[in-house]
Amino acid sequence: MLFDLDDTILRFTAGQPNCWQLALELHAPHRVDHADLLRAIDLEGSAFWAPAERAFWGRQNMHAARRAIACAALAAHGIPPHLCHRIADEMTNRKEALVRPFDGALEALRALRERGHRLGLITNGSSHFQRKKLTRFALEPLFDSILIEGELGYGKPDRRVFERALSFFDVTATGTCMIGDNLEADIAAARGVGIPAIWHDAYGVGLPAQAIARPDRIIGSLNDLLVE
Repeated sequence: MLFDLDDTILRFTAGQPNCWQLALELHAPHRVDHADLLRAIDLEGSAFWAPAERAFWGRQNMHAARRAIACAALAAHGIPPHLCHRIADEMTNRKEALVRPFDGALEALRALRERGHRLGLITNGSSHFQRKKLTRFALEPLFDSILIEGELGYGKPDRRVFERALSFFDVTATGTCMIGDNLEADIAAARGVGIPAIWHDAYGVGLPAQAIARPDRIIGSLNDLLVE
C-alpha cells in the first residue's frame, strides 16, 4: 500500500487556520486591509505555483518561494521587502508547527502493518521539511520504502516515482494501491500507471463534478482502510 503524506496521513492544510492571515496579524497589525492583502497573496500564489518547473523548485526552497510570493503580492500595497520576508517566514514556520496526524491515522497504519501489509510512502516536497515531519511523528519505522521528491529529483505525478515503488516491492501495478488526497498527483497519476487509487477526502466535500480523475474508492479516514 502506497501512501501520500500531507493531507493524507498528516493534517497539513485540511482544517488548519490561514497561516498567511496569522502572519499578517502578527507582523502588520496596524493594517486594516488584511482581506485585500490575503486576496493579493492568494492570486500571486496561484500564479507562482502554476508552472510545474517553478512549483518543483518552490517545494525544494519553501522559504524562498513564500518570500517571493509575499514580495510580489504585497509590494504594491506599500509593504517593504524586509517585512514581506518576515511575514513569509512566519507563515512557513507556523504552517509547519501546526502539522499533526489526522485522528487515528498512525493507529491505522500500525494496524495495517500488523495485518501483514507492506507500506510505502511517496511524498513531494523537500527532504528537509518532509524528513523533519517523519521524525517528529515517528513515521519512518512504519514504512518499508520512503520516496521523497527532494531526494529523488522527481516526484508525483511523474510515473517514475510509482515505477520505483513497484520495483522496490517487486509487485505489479494491480498488486498495490495508492492512497492520497490530491486528485491529480495521487489519483490520476497512480491510475495512469495502472495502480488502483483511493482518494482521501480530507475535507469531506465529496468528489467534484468535474474531477480530473475518478478514484477506485473514497475514504474519509485512514481507519476506513481497515474495513474490508
